[in-house]
Amino acid sequence: MKINEVEALVGITKKNIRFYESEGLLTPRRNSENGYREYSQAEVEVLRRIKLMRKLGLPLEEIRQMQSGSRTVGDGMRRHLITLERDQRNLEQSIQLCASLADCQERLADLDAESLLAEMEHLERSGTTFQNKQQQDTRIRYVAPVVVTVLTILLMGGLAALIVWGYTIDAEDAPPLPLVLVLAAMPVMIIGGVVLALMQRIREIEKGEEDDARQF
Repeated sequence: MKINEVEALVGITKKNIRFYESEGLLTPRRNSENGYREYSQAEVEVLRRIKLMRKLGLPLEEIRQMQSGSRTVGDGMRRHLITLERDQRNLEQSIQLCASLADCQERLADLDAESLLAEMEHLERSGTTFQNKQQQDTRIRYVAPVVVTVLTILLMGGLAALIVWGYTIDAEDAPPLPLVLVLAAMPVMIIGGVVLALMQRIREIEKGEEDDARQF
């Protein structure tokens, strides 16, 4: 089977299929003639098991241990239950704190954030983990490299244009043309390097497993 067929059959995106392959959880054979991956029913069953475990929230390392046989399904589930129970306690603490603020009539500007943060820090020292939306905002990861790249392109492009413009204004007193071309090429090379770095950074950001809880 081809990857498109497996995607349709199992309901896992091609990106995630390739991700699981890169993680060593799936090893389809390659066609010796064309180099394409070929998936058998065995790989389909492996992906179904991975899909089941991921929908239950098991981490990849736990699945890897279960695949290798060093842990049974029961071992993995008992460990995962400990994580789920901890998450449940964290959620209950968050619910209680939000409920205490549900009837708050104060404006945000008048809220005593210091005492509330002190209370949260006390709970965190006791083992509670609160959600941090700042860490969950993945879009910001794209903004910084794109902004830096655009600014660099504008700056270096302007510098290259300025060098060429200076030569055309006063060609007689300007440096030799080969030197001008070399000087103009340097900002262009920098632009190329920055663009390549941006593409690499985007690939790094996009690399990884999609949250397929709703896409499986």
